[in-house]
Amino acid sequence: MTEPAHRPRGGREVRVGWVFVLPALVLYAAFVLLPFFMSVYYSFTRWDGIGAMTWVGWKNYATVFEVPALFETIVNAFKLVVFFSVIPVGLGLVVASIMHRVATGSLGSAARTILFLPQIIPLVAAGIIWGWILALPGMVNQILGWLGLGGFARAWLGDFDWALPAVGIIGIWVLLGFCTVLLSTAMTKIDPALFESARIDGTGWLREFFSITVPMLRQEIGVCLTVTIISALAAFDIVYVSTAGGPGNSTSVPGIQIYILAFTEQRIGPASALAVLLMLLVILVILPIQRWTREGAR
Repeated sequence: MTEPAHRPRGGREVRVGWVFVLPALVLYAAFVLLPFFMSVYYSFTRWDGIGAMTWVGWKNYATVFEVPALFETIVNAFKLVVFFSVIPVGLGLVVASIMHRVATGSLGSAARTILFLPQIIPLVAAGIIWGWILALPGMVNQILGWLGLGGFARAWLGDFDWALPAVGIIGIWVLLGFCTVLLSTAMTKIDPALFESARIDGTGWLREFFSITVPMLRQEIGVCLTVTIISALAAFDIVYVSTAGGPGNSTSVPGIQIYILAFTEQRIGPASALAVLLMLLVILVILPIQRWTREGAR
């Protein structure tokens, strides 16, 4: 007589499982869940981090939307989504498709390695390096001078109009390699017969790209969008090192403003309210992407 394929787990096995899981759950609760619920509670209070708390209800949340400097940080974060997410994912798709078509073997491996190098550089170091490159005597302005375009030279990270796009360029440089390598690796799972059939039928690269490559990489595109959008909305390292939110508030993002409110101005309530709103914004943006990804997997 054969044994049943699925036997119910005994109480001992369940207890052993909980023993292994419990340490991770305790650490997660202590360092993630507890701070989260404390932040939510602080967001309804007025507190300087030392003295007594005063319950103020929704006042801190209203402050975020009423004070232009605070609301502008959210607007800047969504502007960075274009540079940190839309451009790296779109450009990564194009580069991965070209590499899959023409750069194979050792050439493709070398190209992926070079593109991925920014991912292994600490973001603080990347911000410092790009601060030198984009400074007034930096390499970008020297190249413009060699090309006879010295009139366009400026301190890019200190210009009110160009500081945010300059930070965005740093984000593109950091995240392009991640998107390209992930999408390039994912393209290896696509049946080569699809590409061969399309080329036999005389399909050009552009039609092949939109008819085969993009639909078949729907899940991987969703992963890239999720990671890069979170990087944009939660940006801190690069912005703080390169501009510290300046000049003025032109590059101020929620992460910078939360730090200033909490640790410089000792306004824990508004800082917590902005942090909670940032978390809600991330969820609202990411959930449709996850749904779109799941629909493509069916």
